[in-house]
Amino acid sequence: MDWTSAQLRALVELTRRGTLTAVAEALGYTPGGVSQQIAALEKATGMQLLRKVGRRVELTDAGATLALHAERILTTQAEAVEALERTRNEISGTLRIGLFATAAAEILPPALRRIRDLHPGVTVRSRDMDVDEVYEAVAGGGVDLALGLDYPDVPIPRDPSLRVRELFRERFSLAVPAGAMPGRRRISLADAGEQGWILPSVGSYYGRAVLTACRRAGFEPQVLHEVTDTAATLALVESGVGVSVVTDLMLRLRPSRLDVLELEETMERHIVVVVRSFAEGRPTVTALVDVLRAPSDGSSCT
Repeated sequence: MDWTSAQLRALVELTRRGTLTAVAEALGYTPGGVSQQIAALEKATGMQLLRKVGRRVELTDAGATLALHAERILTTQAEAVEALERTRNEISGTLRIGLFATAAAEILPPALRRIRDLHPGVTVRSRDMDVDEVYEAVAGGGVDLALGLDYPDVPIPRDPSLRVRELFRERFSLAVPAGAMPGRRRISLADAGEQGWILPSVGSYYGRAVLTACRRAGFEPQVLHEVTDTAATLALVESGVGVSVVTDLMLRLRPSRLDVLELEETMERHIVVVVRSFAEGRPTVTALVDVLRAPSDGSSCT
């Protein structure tokens, strides 16, 4: 039958995510584009693969059957790409990488310069995405690998089909408005318990990790501003409306006039690279991961 990898991937993602909108966000399409992929797949198979149920869609029996085989087909294709890469005398090929905002601004640019110098035949295409979505994007084949975050207090669930490799660790400090705590260089979370806080939603891994650390310190943070964007968080701290935890990478996103106090508690986040287990040995993937693991800016590589 005459179908494409993009069509099969759209069907597989629909089984994972349940809605055309969610599939579109995962694959970088519009919902209409996803509908067109599924419609083309139905034309190629001559069978109805989806049916409407109210405002939602669900797979027919034929759709569920094809989705199961489609995942195997996509895995086999990826394994074939790896085998072909190994036959080349030089490392070359195209990689799709997913990453979150801080990584896009601070980690990817120097990595791209190094990969260009070391392996000019490697082309890297990047997609900015929500950090909590990068794992599913890799698992679903939307990207070949991704940079993500892991928190010791709220570890990301480990999918057996994925490999998660730690690149380096960052320790959190406390960002406070300039002059708000004169003479302080070090502080415990408990000492900041009465402050107003600027934090992401507790629905995110980051938000849950900070909440867990605060509760362990004996207080419930008073969240005045629920913000996900790092630059916006720094701007709010600078304006004097609250405090927040920060890392060195986060601070480099936006030059800000604020004070940074060392935390007495050890609170960390781990920058990780995520790749499908069967693709871990691809020469292009190995080359890019090696470049990402290269020490830079004083980070603690592992």
